[in-house]
Amino acid sequence: MALKSLIYEWRRFAPAMVAVAFSGLLVLLQAGVILGIFSLSSQYVTRSGADLWIGYPGVQSLDLGRPLSGPAEVYAWMNPHVRRVEPFLWGSGEWRTRSQGMVNVYLVGIDPRPDGLALSDALPPAQRALLTEPDSALVDDADLHKLQTAVGEVAEVNGRYLRIVGVTHGLRALGGVNVIASVATTRRLDPAAGPQGRVAYLLARLDDPKAADQVAAALNADGASRGFEALTAPAFARRTTLYWLVESGAGVAFVFGSAVAILVAGVITSQTLSAAVAGSIREYAALRALGFSMRALRRIVVAQSAWVGGAGLAVGGLFTGLLTVAAAAGAIPIILTPAMIAVAAALVMLTALGSGALALRRVAQADPAVLLL
Repeated sequence: MALKSLIYEWRRFAPAMVAVAFSGLLVLLQAGVILGIFSLSSQYVTRSGADLWIGYPGVQSLDLGRPLSGPAEVYAWMNPHVRRVEPFLWGSGEWRTRSQGMVNVYLVGIDPRPDGLALSDALPPAQRALLTEPDSALVDDADLHKLQTAVGEVAEVNGRYLRIVGVTHGLRALGGVNVIASVATTRRLDPAAGPQGRVAYLLARLDDPKAADQVAAALNADGASRGFEALTAPAFARRTTLYWLVESGAGVAFVFGSAVAILVAGVITSQTLSAAVAGSIREYAALRALGFSMRALRRIVVAQSAWVGGAGLAVGGLFTGLLTVAAAAGAIPIILTPAMIAVAAALVMLTALGSGALALRRVAQADPAVLLL
């Protein structure tokens, strides 16, 4: 009966469906975009093949790395599980454009060998081989316009010249532009990134990736007094993302925006359902006259709110899919996980059911005596 009345009088319930749909859409996409954007800060970790990242003690984010002391590499090689250690530089620079002045860039120095650990999932061997050429670099295709450059052109960074030998895809940076080069080229562009042969991070591969936590703990037993800290790749990626999420204030903004969206949806849905019940008060009174209990009428209203929530989920899911595809086409990072979708769906249904509960007070006015008026 609840579904039939909902279909028959769909115009009355349409505003509630739209409110529920777009509240879920807003919450889900807002979370997806925030996580997608801040995942950019850790993608150099997640898209690399290292089991451990060894950096300065207490480093909170990949871009905050400081030059390591010499003993870090020695201690890494002393662990019997370590099979490979590779340098990783993180510097900064000013890229001179033709007409827009300087652009701040991050200089990322990696081992350009075909089997290198850094960005092993992002750069194919052929592209890595291009970085063996002195003073060569890669930039993301989405940043070419900002840098006013193209593949094959020569650019000036920190007063030195380098040639753009290729482009990457999906390796954009937060608050700047990533320029990927070999360790040697990065040292020349920004000597402060690795003074006296030091590096920002050491990437280590183990004989058994499952032993990463154990090896990190063993290294950290000496690292606190030797000026280094070892982190598993997932732990370092998580620490970097959380740093950006908390320090930027985006987490608070997301909670506030989500609360407003749910509040607005709840108000609109409860008012719509209340108006629908009030508009059908004579029908509810007739059901009372036919012997329906007040409890049965309340179940109808709650069932209607559940159907409104379900319809809202369907509409919201459709628009979420369309907008996700559009975001991917526009190189906008967005992350949607099954857990996020489940939480958003639960919030939507709770909003709809809560709104239905607020509308129950109108059912009490369904007195058979109304039919005599």
